[in-house]
Order: sequence, then C-alpha cells, then structure tokens
Amino acid sequence: MTALIHYQTALLLRSQRWLAPFLVYAAFAAVGIRPGDPVLDSLGYAVAGLVPVTAWVVRICLVQEPPAARAVTAAAAGRVRAHLATILTGALAALLVGVVTVLAVTALADRRGLTPLAAGTAGLTAASVCVLTGTAVGALTTRPLIQARGWSLAALLLGSLLTLVTPGSPVRTVLTSLTTAARATPVTAPSPWSSLLLALTLATASVSLACRATAWRS
Repeated sequence: MTALIHYQTALLLRSQRWLAPFLVYAAFAAVGIRPGDPVLDSLGYAVAGLVPVTAWVVRICLVQEPPAARAVTAAAAGRVRAHLATILTGALAALLVGVVTVLAVTALADRRGLTPLAAGTAGLTAASVCVLTGTAVGALTTRPLIQARGWSLAALLLGSLLTLVTPGSPVRTVLTSLTTAARATPVTAPSPWSSLLLALTLATASVSLACRATAWRS
C-alpha cells in the first residue's frame, strides 16, 4: 500500500493538478482569516473549506491516471487496493494542508485564554472531521460510481454543500461547536470526538462502497 501511495503522490505532484484546489483554498483562508481574530472562529472558517478541497483533490487523484496505466496498476496490486491507495493519497494531501493551516491559525489568532495545545487539538480534530467527510464526498462522486465529468462535478459541489448545512452532519456539528465555544464565557475548547467518530464511519463506508464498485465493474 505504501508503494501505491508513493506512486499516486508522484503522479499528483507531476501533474500539477493539485495547484488549483490548494491555491483556491489558500485564497479562501487569506480572505477570511486575519491575525488577531478569535482563534476558534478562525479555525471554524479554515476547516470548513477543507470539505470541498478534499473532495476535489480525491477526485483529481481518481481520474489522473491514464486508463492503460490504471489497468497495469490494478493487475499488479488488485483493483480494490489500487483504488483505495488513490483515495488515501488525496485524503492525506488534504490533511497535510489542513494541519499546516490549523497550526498557522493557532499561532497567529487571538487565543483568549486558551492554551496553544487546547486550541490546536480542537482545530486538528475539526480538520480531521472535515477531511474525512470530504474524502467520503470525493469517493462517492467520481468513478466508478459517477463516470460523466459534468455530473461528477455537480455531485461533488452539491455533496460538499450538504455536509455544511445538513443538521446532524459531522461537519456542521463540529463547526457549530467551535462557534458556540468561541462565544462562551469563559472560552473553552470543544471536544468534538463524537463528530470525528461519525465522520470516520461515514468515510469508511463510502470508501468501501467505492472500492467494491470498482471490483464489481471489473
């Protein structure tokens, strides 16, 4: 699996397709986050953007390999393992960007009595929830479940939006907890572990479905 992830990462870096989602995310963060803003509000804004970005990067990874090369990889490693490694590559790339963003926001924002560890832990947990949910969206909105590019992009955008606004969604729950905690007196860092567990469950189920669909289509 490690070799497959290294291979997919090399493809992603060489293709430079990662530039678009990550530059859009950088612009999104630069516009909405300013040094000295309340840390929990800033973290909530920063991690919310990780949902569509993760879905976008996962989709890029799933369509970047030419069909002939994809067939060779599937023959060598198995369709399910190759598909799983591709999804993990996109998710790990987005998670890395999320970790860097959370650490930067924690360092620059006004923590208002929160320790760096408390604020950073809350931010990293929330970022993990958003990356896991974005991974689920990306896995479900591209091949092999949706082949047409137009429908795939439309489903990706709609799925990302729904995760942000649907009551009970782990993303909405964790963002609400950050916003509520930022306005509490005294300010305390939330512990959204239940949202993390739900996001992990949804991501596992979605990725499993996508991998099984890949095997069925073979």
